[in-house]
Amino acid sequence: MGRLIVIEGLDGSGKRTLTQALAARWQADGRTVATLAFPRYGLDVHADLVQDALYGRLGDLSDSIYGPAVLFALDRRAAAGQIRDLRQAHDVLLLDRYVTSNAAYGSARLGGPDRPTDFPAWVRALEIDRFGVPVPDHQILLATSVELAGQRARNRADQDQDRALDRFEADDGLQRRTAAMYRRLAEQDYLSPWTVLTPDSDGSFSLPAAVVG
Repeated sequence: MGRLIVIEGLDGSGKRTLTQALAARWQADGRTVATLAFPRYGLDVHADLVQDALYGRLGDLSDSIYGPAVLFALDRRAAAGQIRDLRQAHDVLLLDRYVTSNAAYGSARLGGPDRPTDFPAWVRALEIDRFGVPVPDHQILLATSVELAGQRARNRADQDQDRALDRFEADDGLQRRTAAMYRRLAEQDYLSPWTVLTPDSDGSFSLPAAVVG
């Protein structure tokens, strides 16, 4: 069975770029690689519903913390069979976001690392224990600054008239608390061992042996 590796980070942190770089590196080494990104907008009804909530189109569900978290989790539950099949057929399955994103953003909405919460444990109980989604073998946190990630997200929205910032992306305070929660969860080895990558001066990431080996 192939390794399940997850890339986590803020919107605009460089997850898609690193996913492509890692896949190309491993393929050049002769490994088979599959990739998948969450949420699966346009592919799963739960992801589409949570997108509606993020744009304020589902009434007071937009203000809920646990409601959207359940929808994110249901998107992964619906993909669990596909994840298992891809792991069986490839050496590496590389995911752009996964369970930890739910734990990080939900905890940040509840106040962040400065306010004790059992939300990460609740997410683990829901997604791993109850829904049975596969546990990652390794997770990679892109520790891009909140300022740089936010600017990238805004630039992306400016270039796509159909892609405005959602409520999470537009909330700088939430993004800062989420970045702090990601670091806390990585320090705690939440769900798996972690590698934290800090960008180079140009905003790109070097690929250490611990990641590509």
